[in-house]
Amino acid sequence: MEAISEEKELFKCAMKGEWNTVIRIYKNNPSVHVAKIIRSGDTALHIAVSNVQEDIVEQLVELISAQSECRKALEIRNEHGNTPLHAAASLGNVRMCQCILRVDSSLLEIRNNVGETPQFMAALYGKKEAFLCLNSYCQSQEEGYSYCRRKDGENVLHCAISGDYFDLAFQIIYLYEDLVNYVNENGISALHLLASNPTAFRSGSHLGRCSHLIYNCIIVEPLKVETSFKQSSSKVTKRSSRKTNQGGGSDENIEAPNVTSETVPKEDGRRHGDGHQFFPSNYVTLVDFVKLLSKAMMVILGLGSRRIRKLREKKQKHTWAVQVMNQLLQHVSIYQYEDNGCRPQLSLYDADEIKPYEFTEDGDIKMLIDDSDPAKQRDQSKGKTLEGEKKKTKEVAKRETPILIAAKSGITEMVDQILQRFPVAIHEMNSENKNIVLLAVENRQPHVYQLLLKKNIMKDSVFRAVDEKGNSALHLAAMLGDHKPWLIPGAALQMQWEIKWYEFVKHSMPIHFFARYNKENKTPKDIFTDTHKQLVDKGGEWLTNTSESCSVVAALIATVAFATSTTVPGGVKSESGKPTLENHPAFDVFAISSLIALCFSVTAVVMFLSILTSRYQERDFGIDLPRKLLLGLTSLFVSIASVLVSFCAGHFFILKDKLKYAAFPVYAVTCLPVTLFAIAQFPLYLDLAWALFKKVPQRSYEAIPL
Repeated sequence: MEAISEEKELFKCAMKGEWNTVIRIYKNNPSVHVAKIIRSGDTALHIAVSNVQEDIVEQLVELISAQSECRKALEIRNEHGNTPLHAAASLGNVRMCQCILRVDSSLLEIRNNVGETPQFMAALYGKKEAFLCLNSYCQSQEEGYSYCRRKDGENVLHCAISGDYFDLAFQIIYLYEDLVNYVNENGISALHLLASNPTAFRSGSHLGRCSHLIYNCIIVEPLKVETSFKQSSSKVTKRSSRKTNQGGGSDENIEAPNVTSETVPKEDGRRHGDGHQFFPSNYVTLVDFVKLLSKAMMVILGLGSRRIRKLREKKQKHTWAVQVMNQLLQHVSIYQYEDNGCRPQLSLYDADEIKPYEFTEDGDIKMLIDDSDPAKQRDQSKGKTLEGEKKKTKEVAKRETPILIAAKSGITEMVDQILQRFPVAIHEMNSENKNIVLLAVENRQPHVYQLLLKKNIMKDSVFRAVDEKGNSALHLAAMLGDHKPWLIPGAALQMQWEIKWYEFVKHSMPIHFFARYNKENKTPKDIFTDTHKQLVDKGGEWLTNTSESCSVVAALIATVAFATSTTVPGGVKSESGKPTLENHPAFDVFAISSLIALCFSVTAVVMFLSILTSRYQERDFGIDLPRKLLLGLTSLFVSIASVLVSFCAGHFFILKDKLKYAAFPVYAVTCLPVTLFAIAQFPLYLDLAWALFKKVPQRSYEAIPL
């Protein structure tokens, strides 16, 4: 009863944050060290770690370490199977991790319910310093490899790349090169994950003109190998051995390695620190000055430090992703690359965590169960599950290689590097017999397609290839998928870019180069017409609505402009019939602007009426309809501006003597509502002009699912 009451008191104090009382209870009653005080199975130490009470955690661990069975208290797991070390690692708190590991570094081997070690959790949440700290306590590299994997084959490199923690991924590759070739149970390697993340690269990110200018002015430091915890890459610590005596005392614990801030290059192309050896000694100072000056100029120009920070983060992400990609390609096994990485490597896993199967030469699964194993009967009853695993393994073997995924995602950096390192990769095909060219065309990746056109490759075999349905690259260019790939608003402009893409692929090769018919006896033109019917209807509807709205505005402006152009401010002289104010500059401005407004408003009405009376054939969306819409919008904007100018010029004669120069701000405020309307429509105008004059459409950037 007394123990139960103390556990309740421990619970109340931990919830209220009365940690001094918690320490007192821990000191007076060692039995509460293993007490789970909340429903989730957390101990007081769990709660202290979760609340980042570093001083309290150190005191609690010190009290626990004074007991003979200290490991039992430190390895208590909650309902998720997490120990206090798991919690400290997920938070990335190096101090708490070191505090716990000084007592017993063998806590590193404990896995939670899903097979995650503390080291794995540090990588999962992108805690680089905590990962390096935990890694420094590994006895050997083989042991470190086992701690870096989960039950499903996911490893720390998978986690770092999936979470965009490229600085951590870079360090992991340095410490555990073999993880580059490791795959999970679905056959996904780190290179697969990176290939499916186009936003991690410059080629997969769309920037406006202003942002592009700022982006190019930003300087990002490349990643370097960190040895903050020296022994993580060279020496290894010995496990803490506690010798207990009759009084419960203990010998000294082995301390964690000293923290340093060195950066060292590694052999085999890892000399990151040698980049400045040919520059003068004040090179770094000069670079820092240029960086400071460029940032100051951007802030002065009103671009804002927040925007600069976001663009800096984006460029940092792109730069680091390229570095990680180069390291992955440098260490990837040619065999693993050609084999698609379809076999998870589990040999370094702990014996009780290894899945009981191996892969045969035929790619099937062979169960590894001893006849004397009492679980054999239970496993043999799961024949259907085993058959499912066999089927799954064969599907994994057909998984697309990284270069095919990169081509689908539009990552030109990866496609280029893979082709340089593995030229044979140009002939890779997926389960549908689609090679890199077919996938780039099908997924509307013009940058990848243009890169392949420039490559010195066998174009006859690569570009003339067809898939299992007999579709050539031109067939796939004519085929519209369910997604909207183009970075342009409006169904009509989408249709225009579909036509441009089809024409671009068609004229990229000599005439009659592509196969004319597929296995369904359809030509690319037939496929284009069949698959774009719905888009043509939507484009026609969009153009109709846009033209109707704009024609109403243009007609109103034409009416006002006609009335204005026939009115003479100040009247005319009775003896000569000439305008009274003909010698004033404002009168000339009024006369010219009113005439321009009338001319362009009528032109806009005619253009929009011609769109409304169009037949909306698919070929009309290529040039004819977009050109009419562009002329109509241009005329509309010019007429709006001219009407405003004529109004201000005519009204200036009334206020010039009273307000003088103050009249100009008044006119500016008066024109504000109409100006806001023009500004609201201006993005559409720019998109239309861009789409009309751009030869090759630009792809929107979305990740291709694995």
